Amino acid sequence: MCLNHVMTWISDRKSIYSDVDVFKTIFTDHWGGFIKAHPQYNIDQYNDPVQKMLGCKDVSNGYSEYICMHCGRDRRRIPFSCKSCFCLSCSKQYVDNFVSQVSAMLHTGVIYRHIVLTLPEQLRSIFFKERFNKDLLSGFMKCGSECLEDVVSTVKRETLKIGSIVVVQTHGRSGRYNPHLHIIMTSGGICAERERWYDLSYLKYEIIHKKWQYHLFTWLKGYFDSSEMNWLVDMLWKKYPNGLVANVSKGSVPDACRGLAGYLAKYVASPPIAVRRIVSYDGHSVGYWYKDHKTKSKKFEKVPVYTFIGRMVQHIMPKGFQRVRYYGLEATKTYKKWSEVIQKGIRRIGRIVKGAYQIVKRKKYRERYQEIGGIDPMKCQYCETEMELMEIWHPKYGVLYDIFLTLEEMKIEQEKVDRGSGYSVWPPAGGVQLPLFTMPS
Repeated sequence: MCLNHVMTWISDRKSIYSDVDVFKTIFTDHWGGFIKAHPQYNIDQYNDPVQKMLGCKDVSNGYSEYICMHCGRDRRRIPFSCKSCFCLSCSKQYVDNFVSQVSAMLHTGVIYRHIVLTLPEQLRSIFFKERFNKDLLSGFMKCGSECLEDVVSTVKRETLKIGSIVVVQTHGRSGRYNPHLHIIMTSGGICAERERWYDLSYLKYEIIHKKWQYHLFTWLKGYFDSSEMNWLVDMLWKKYPNGLVANVSKGSVPDACRGLAGYLAKYVASPPIAVRRIVSYDGHSVGYWYKDHKTKSKKFEKVPVYTFIGRMVQHIMPKGFQRVRYYGLEATKTYKKWSEVIQKGIRRIGRIVKGAYQIVKRKKYRERYQEIGGIDPMKCQYCETEMELMEIWHPKYGVLYDIFLTLEEMKIEQEKVDRGSGYSVWPPAGGVQLPLFTMPS
């Protein structure tokens, strides 16, 4: 379909749904039918995130209510969000939390590189069949980290320990299942024995391609330990004599904390599709666009609604699986120890340690709302006074907080104290007043 025809099709088929609600509407209309047609998806791994997303910002699933105690005219009820990375409405919060998490693990003065390690097409179906297997995905991530440490050690001709932040992503731009790794790695490493830092100024792509092929294939043979996998790996060795595809960022990624973490977040912390990419939904099919890797231009697709749902939910990770992992110099347990060694090593080679990474604080609802809408949701729209939390309600636990009940309880307690001793504190402010009496003669 040519671009002109696509644009005509989009303009002719104006959706009755708003951009914000269209993703949820698709699942509201068809999730029940989808799991009946595809019962393998009728399990908690998929049902739980979908139901959370469908109930996101629904007051029946809980809310916080605020009131203006100054004029009493403004009263605002804020529904609970689901905080799921599968929910397009909550994806902004997920990205903000990701940026905060990554920024706290960056070493001052260190340059980082962004590298993407991919799988051959012939292996994607195997990973898809094993998509519930946490051990397989964990091994895949560790394999990527070990590969890059081997690359840096080979280039510098020293056994070095590098730092890497590894994120596994299973969706390609079109939404199809395409497992790959996004890695932020230190552009250099430490020789642990000498406590010496080695900078990595140049990196040949060919070395990464070959090393990634070797590490991936060796790990797969050991993990599956089957004749079928051995045959497939041997075939792939012959099919890809120059190694596997590994995309390396040109130069270094942004060296400022906020820029670096945001740079990685746009690749890995977003859901399978953004709302703005859905251009049409007519109740039976969904139209969306993506940027094609080869042509670097927008490509439009129109698929049946069940196909669209399948492409989205297949990327939901097993419950409890950690998509972001830290290895080597970035490992949480030894981060402080290696940080001190890195600073010594950098100073020893004469580089000034500058551009300290500032930890980006996690943003709350109020800050995110102000960023997007430019309005403070916690101020009265009539008198602009700070609103007070009035009530918190949860469907399972009921009222968790009520300002009027709290004030009434405080009043009752105060009355009990006043009736018992006459004073709420001892001694009362201003001293004790004694009754008048006649002095004996």
